[in-house]
Amino acid sequence: MKLFKKKATKNPAISTQRYVDVDSVKDNVIILKNGSLRAVLMVSSINFDLKSAEEQDAIIASYQNFLNSLDFSVQIIVNSRRFDINPYLKMLREKEMLQENELLKMQIAEYHDFIKSLVDVSQIMSKMFYIVVPFYPVENKKGGIIDRITNVIMPEKKFIFNKEIFETYKNQLWQRVEQVQTALNGTGIRMVLLKTDELIELLYNSYNPSLERYSTLKDVDKLDFEI
Repeated sequence: MKLFKKKATKNPAISTQRYVDVDSVKDNVIILKNGSLRAVLMVSSINFDLKSAEEQDAIIASYQNFLNSLDFSVQIIVNSRRFDINPYLKMLREKEMLQENELLKMQIAEYHDFIKSLVDVSQIMSKMFYIVVPFYPVENKKGGIIDRITNVIMPEKKFIFNKEIFETYKNQLWQRVEQVQTALNGTGIRMVLLKTDELIELLYNSYNPSLERYSTLKDVDKLDFEI
């Protein structure tokens, strides 16, 4: 005779998904549960302090024109992550083992130890910059904190798009992306639209920050930019 009956446990994924606004990712677009769409631009940085006074004024004027040209909201995200130096250290060890010159071999070993001690003492961070471009099927549906609480208690009905409607909304989203890219060209930054697999990786790292240091999104300098 069993004295205790094992209590049924709920699937944690089901209970936590109600707090996540993302419904799916397809065709390089993030689809939210409220039916709105998001495109994400990965942007490079510029060293503003190294620019001349004339260049700084030009960048400020270009950015001001960018803000004034927008008739919709955008979100600018700065993502800081701990720099993973292990692949570089591994490469140095491999170079050291293959080196036949004893002097160069010793110098590589010393350089390896210096880099490792430097990283151990100070946490080196890298920053990634993103611009999130939205499209709402109903633009005036913003929603406040009361709406957010209500959506947690009583989740919104999932929006189901047919192919024609989704393509229409996606084309309008791309028009906004092109507007942002064109307006920011004068600032000197480079931009690239994240694809589906890169969006999934970005979302995964955002919702799993403790594992983010072990996942590496493509370096902005290695992506193909559209200017």
